[in-house]
Amino acid sequence: MSEHASAASPAGTPWLPRAFFDRDTELVARDLLGCLLVHRVDGVERVGRIVETEAYLGVGDLAAHSSKGVTPRTQVMFGPPGHAYVYLIYGMHHCLNIVTEAEGQGTAVLLRALEPVRNLHGKTSGPGLLCKAMGIDRRLNSHDFCSPTLHVLPRPAGEAVAVVKRPRIGVDYAGEWAARPLRFYLEGNNYVSRK
Repeated sequence: MSEHASAASPAGTPWLPRAFFDRDTELVARDLLGCLLVHRVDGVERVGRIVETEAYLGVGDLAAHSSKGVTPRTQVMFGPPGHAYVYLIYGMHHCLNIVTEAEGQGTAVLLRALEPVRNLHGKTSGPGLLCKAMGIDRRLNSHDFCSPTLHVLPRPAGEAVAVVKRPRIGVDYAGEWAARPLRFYLEGNNYVSRK
């Protein structure tokens, strides 16, 4: 993992600093594996270990929502890194992304699966199930990940992870982009949505 992952923010908080997200999207997607997603709901912290992610690479990536340019829906993707992009699919399932790279890039990492750590109930394998278990919906769209309410804690120091790369899921419409290996997951983890 990058040195950014083990650093605290300038305020001395334990969560990943904005600089961690202000990097190449594929690196962020890989480096998030093994980190802990934390959402404080009614004073209770729901915590899950990130075990699967997908990288979305901006306006040239035909699988990315940002490929259509800036719209009311995608505006947050073009904003500063380290903010949540939450959207609804099939009218019923929320998906959580973290905006990456510099403003104007339209890049983000989708969180696909979590290994439950604390106060998580129900399935967490798949982006919709992940959001349901974590209590995440569109009210958190554009929320800052550098905050007490929603943040990512670094992977424990010295913890080694084996990363598998595969094509993303559900993006067959994206032509050649559908086959690119932009999905990353922890090898052998039972909570990955698809091997």
